[in-house]
Amino acid sequence: MAQLNIALASAPIDSDVLSEFVALLDPINALADRAPGFVWRLQTEDGNSIAVRWFDNDRMIVNLSVWESIDHLATFVYRSAHAEVMRRRREWFDRIGVHLALWWVPVGHVPTVAEAEERLAHLRDNGPTPYSFTFKRRFLTGDRFEVGEELGCPA
Repeated sequence: MAQLNIALASAPIDSDVLSEFVALLDPINALADRAPGFVWRLQTEDGNSIAVRWFDNDRMIVNLSVWESIDHLATFVYRSAHAEVMRRRREWFDRIGVHLALWWVPVGHVPTVAEAEERLAHLRDNGPTPYSFTFKRRFLTGDRFEVGEELGCPA
């Protein structure tokens, strides 16, 4: 399962406004790296996850990762220390429309930036489909639809 999550920082990354968020990045990324089901995440050679820039916007933060299953990812996002970061996201980020896309990938596949952008655009244009979906409206292998209520996942 691949996931793309984008966020628009409310201030420059080196600002006082984002200092607590930036301080949490390494511990949360280390937690993800050790989490059950974690496979891969986009990062620079030195492990920096926010130095990768997309969308020609210095305030846009991108997280792209691969997990063994949607349940592994959901457990990390909503039932680990990451959940506290999620609760505080309004302190650090501006609201944007579609910011999360999930899709299935073959074992061993590492998604490209172009692929992730395409999946997000597809979700934005078409809503959840087997091609790109959300925690709330997820698709399992095949085209079977499942509602993701068990973890209290937001839409």
